[in-house]
Amino acid sequence: MRLLLALALVGCGAPRLPKKIDWVPAAAGPVAPFVMTQRQRAVREGRRVLVYVGATWCEPCRKLHDAVQRGALDEQLGDLRLVEYDLDRDAERLREAGYVSQYIPLLALPDEEGRASGKQIAGSIKGDGTVDRIVADLTRLLASR
Repeated sequence: MRLLLALALVGCGAPRLPKKIDWVPAAAGPVAPFVMTQRQRAVREGRRVLVYVGATWCEPCRKLHDAVQRGALDEQLGDLRLVEYDLDRDAERLREAGYVSQYIPLLALPDEEGRASGKQIAGSIKGDGTVDRIVADLTRLLASR
């Protein structure tokens, strides 16, 4: 009886809760194993995972971070998990996992082992169009999977 009730509720189109972009702060230690774990968890939850590399002094990074914190991108990108690293603090260990770029913010798709896959976007314009530009680039990146 319980199984029938559960199936009926699923079939009735019970409203799904909206997703919110999930920020995950970097953990101490090697990058790849941590990102691999976050990637596996994201797959189980129906999310996509990206490695985000920014810095406090980076204007486009701050604008993107603020937009995510406000929930301004949840409707478009609410299924994302962003594993957040700081370039100034984490540069060496990011390099060891292949997450390198001349520009930030860096948003990179990890491979199955948590290393950089080579699919990434980096840098952005400054000013009012920053977030829109990053979202457009990010949308193309995610479509290329």
